[in-house]
Amino acid sequence: MWTPVRFTAGKTRGIRRRVNDRYRGVMSVLNLSFAACGFMGVYHLGAVGAFLRRCPRTGSSPGVCPAACAGASAGALVAAVVITAPEKLQECTDFTYAFAHRVRSQPLGAITPGFDFMRELRDGVDHILPCDAHLRADGRLYVSLTHSRTGQNQIISNYSSREELMQALLASSFVPVYAGLKPVEFRGERWVDGGFTDSLPILPFGRTVTVSPFSGPQNVCPVHRGRSTRHLQLANMKVTFSVENMKRLNSALFPPTAAQMRIFEEEGFTDAQRYMRTM
Repeated sequence: MWTPVRFTAGKTRGIRRRVNDRYRGVMSVLNLSFAACGFMGVYHLGAVGAFLRRCPRTGSSPGVCPAACAGASAGALVAAVVITAPEKLQECTDFTYAFAHRVRSQPLGAITPGFDFMRELRDGVDHILPCDAHLRADGRLYVSLTHSRTGQNQIISNYSSREELMQALLASSFVPVYAGLKPVEFRGERWVDGGFTDSLPILPFGRTVTVSPFSGPQNVCPVHRGRSTRHLQLANMKVTFSVENMKRLNSALFPPTAAQMRIFEEEGFTDAQRYMRTM
């Protein structure tokens, strides 16, 4: 049985102190956590666009500027952009649309023989992350991984090099069979998609604002307009049991058209704005 790892007080005390010191006087410590969601990550990118518009530029300005970010799979990739290269948000969005187009163009999608899904993803991540990304991410970016053999979850937040950071992000995004047959190696072990065991990490310090492209109880998510009150459990994340969510789950692995992705992106922006008005 795959089970999530829990943070311990000893492990997080030093990180909590550094984060609190860094943001004292600006605002209460606020974190963002992005759900695992495949190509629905375009929703996250729209939400990030709204959050960054209110990110304080000076110590006295109010706004929404995350002290730390967490995520699994596509959520981890978006979290990495927020922490290490927020100025490249549009570049990341352009890559997402282009990557989705390449997958759609394959006869069998991502599993088409000869199509190297992970190589395509790695090239995109390598292009976007700055040379000092691991330094910017250290202690601020929390990536959810699942051990391929034991099924245990691990949250990674310290990185010795840019290459190690990239490997953590790729491991968190590896869906067996869909993305390949051989799990990603990270620190001498094999890992798969973190969404299998902790699809929406909650940090043990400050306030974590959760973002998900699936309607449910998350802070930033689409509004459920149906009558159903039932929920599905996706690892540790609840989503509303609805036809609309089933379609979104399908779009996570089988990218929709560019026009539909644009709708999801705009929806993420609008939902984040709506949430911020309640803060």
